[in-house]
Amino acid sequence: MIQCVKCAQVDGIMKAGYVRGKQRYLCKWCNYYFTHSEKDDSVESLVKRKRHQTTIIDIARSLGVSNSTVSRALHGHADISPETRQAVLDKAAQLDYQPNQLAYNLVKSRTNTIGMIVPEFQNQFFPNVIIGAHEVLTEAGYNLTIMQSNESYQVEISNTKAMLANRIDGLLISLTQETNNFDHLSLFAKRGIPLIQFNRVCDQIDVPKVVVNDFEASFKAVEHLILNGYERIAHLGGPLTLQVSQERLRGYKAAMEKYGKPIQDHMIIQGMLTQQKARIYGQYLLDLSERPDAIFAVNDSSAIEIMLMAMEKGISIPDELGVVGFSDNAESAYIGPGLTTVRQPTNQIGRTTAEWVLQLVDADEIIVNEKRVLSTELVVRGSSRRSN
Repeated sequence: MIQCVKCAQVDGIMKAGYVRGKQRYLCKWCNYYFTHSEKDDSVESLVKRKRHQTTIIDIARSLGVSNSTVSRALHGHADISPETRQAVLDKAAQLDYQPNQLAYNLVKSRTNTIGMIVPEFQNQFFPNVIIGAHEVLTEAGYNLTIMQSNESYQVEISNTKAMLANRIDGLLISLTQETNNFDHLSLFAKRGIPLIQFNRVCDQIDVPKVVVNDFEASFKAVEHLILNGYERIAHLGGPLTLQVSQERLRGYKAAMEKYGKPIQDHMIIQGMLTQQKARIYGQYLLDLSERPDAIFAVNDSSAIEIMLMAMEKGISIPDELGVVGFSDNAESAYIGPGLTTVRQPTNQIGRTTAEWVLQLVDADEIIVNEKRVLSTELVVRGSSRRSN
């Protein structure tokens, strides 16, 4: 609807050609010619006006004050009077002003975002760690950006590049089974970005680490099997590229040696432990002419696959085969007769890494070679309670 700019009438407005790209009109009431740009009423123009977000400049113009006055008022500076600050806050609310937190954080060289890279989501271990970290970071006013490397070294590299591009304030990472080069992680130290490894760690780079005592936990698990009368104990382990796999193998061997049990190479399998691989390795162990009477698995999912295969073959658990896992996933308590396993403090791992990275973000100097070791608990269930 076109309104005469002189008499404000809206009826009797007639088009009268174009002047310099603008529509010219004639008001029959006052015989006045005026121009009006049709583009101003176009859909494109309306959409642009609709999408405009209120800025500090809009508030300043509306109140007749400087941009810096509005900025200081919004951030509670002491040199702004209470009356002016209230006027700014009221106008900001009226205009639906939303602060540009990203721009503000970049000025401070902070994004208030912590990154986390995990190798997989198939087991409950990493989701539980994420929950613990998220609780701490949210309470501290930080965001948590999560990426999955899917057990791929190349994807892990891509993830770290994405984290750097998004200017995270710190990174929490658990390595893939394939990772054997760590140049992509050294970039964080060069840029002064705190990096903490957890669970799957390496000693080739000097960064803080949060782990459990895998050696001690594995020793106690195998010792438990021995004290329950098992003799031929096999170990189904993870890839030896992972320090966690090395430590659990070391704990297995130490317990066997302490109690004089033979360590046989064909009873030890190290490899990528997908569900499919676990079934292949389990098939091999259970089909041996002198099969093991107990198996210590590097994680619960592999241990459960062993139990299911044993049941399919009619092998009695725990009388003919004892099984112990590692992690204490939720399903471990419900698969009959219940899986004996090592319980890891997954939530506490997440909380510890998050609390630590927040300390490092504000620290003047990062202690690179520190390691925090959390305790585990052996949860004994029916899969290893054998009558001697």
